[in-house]
This record gives sequence, structure tokens and C-alpha cells, in this order.
Amino acid sequence: MSRNLTADLAADLRNRIVDGVIQPGEKLPSENTLISEFGVSRTVVRSALTRLQAEGLVETERGRGSFALTPPSDGPTPAPGTRAVASIEERLQMLDFRIAVETEAAALAARNHSERQLKAAHGALEQFIASSGHPAHSMKADFEFHRAVAAATGNPFYTDCISALGQTMITMPRPRLVSDDEQDSRGRFEQVVHEHSSIYAAIAEGDAVAAAAAMRLHLSNSRRRFTGTARS
Repeated sequence: MSRNLTADLAADLRNRIVDGVIQPGEKLPSENTLISEFGVSRTVVRSALTRLQAEGLVETERGRGSFALTPPSDGPTPAPGTRAVASIEERLQMLDFRIAVETEAAALAARNHSERQLKAAHGALEQFIASSGHPAHSMKADFEFHRAVAAATGNPFYTDCISALGQTMITMPRPRLVSDDEQDSRGRFEQVVHEHSSIYAAIAEGDAVAAAAAMRLHLSNSRRRFTGTARS
């Protein structure tokens, strides 16, 4: 019986996150609120949150509560031909895949971009810079920047690949959501802005080698930020 209650509560919260009722970066209802709302025990609530953590949908910080992470782009069930990204291991595998694909995409974008495509990438970069302090907007703008780089390759297969991955490819590390140090959180965000700006500048200058290096550095840093092995 307890397992069914846990599954029901996890399913309800999962649907709220996937449907956008609870936005990425937004705090989930407190344990006491969930206990009252669903008429379940604290053990059931914590089990449900643990399940959502394992799926990569929720991050819990002791003393602060639970926060929504990036939801899957097409809901709990992946679309045909795509793979669900649920566990921490799968998110790291996603970043490894992106390093391979997007490094070459950045080089091609430097060689092949049109003025219209370059303008789109610059617009996405500006939107990302303006999204500071709002994780939901930040993830959308982050994704749009990477999609704009893919489009600038002139090769539709890169665009299709990034579009198919969707916003689930943008992994929000814990410090971006629950850092107690506002200055530290801002520093992390500014580091990502610097990395995106370096990618854009190299593409705009037509420097394929620098664009590839900047993208590889950015995504490698993203991987380290996610695992907590880098300060920024």
C-alpha cells in the first residue's frame, strides 16, 4: 500500500513539473503541505521525492526544501526515436554526447553562418544574459543559444539533433538553484555567460578552431559544474 501511495504522489509531482505547473528552479510544496494535501505520511513524501531525485527531476537541499530541475522535453515517456534522460549517469552521458556533436557544430558555424543566423545567435545570447536570477528563463535561453549555433552550421542534421534533444539537454546544477551565497551563484552564471560569449565571438570572427575550442571548454565545464568538481 505504501508503495502505491509513493508512486501516486511521485506521478502527481512529476506531471506538475513536466506540464510546467512547477517551473524549473521553483520550490516544490513543503513536506507538511504535501502530507496535508495527499493525506500521506512523511515517509511516503520523502520516498516520492527520492524517486524524483533519481529521475533527475528534483534536487533536495537539507533545510531549504526541494526544487524542480529540467523536465523531459516530451514528458515522462520519450518520443519515438529519442531516449529518456532520467538518471545522473544519463545526464553525464548526454553531456559527453554534446561535447562530441556541438564542438564540431561550432566549428562549422564559424565557417558557414549567414548574417541572419549570426544575428539569431546573438539574440539568444542577449536573452541568456538577461535571464540572470530566473532559472526557467535561463534554461530556455541557454537551449536557444545552442540551437542557434546548430542552425548556423548550415547542416539541417545538426539542427534536427539539437531540436530533438530539447531543453532536457540543459542540465541545471544544484548551485544554480539552491546556493546560499548569492554572489557565488551570480559568479557561476557570469562564467557561463563568458563561455557563451567566447563561442559567439569565435563564430562571428569565422575562427573555426577557436569556436570548437570554446564550445568544448564550455561543455566540459558544464560537466564539471554538474558533478560539483569545478568551482564555477
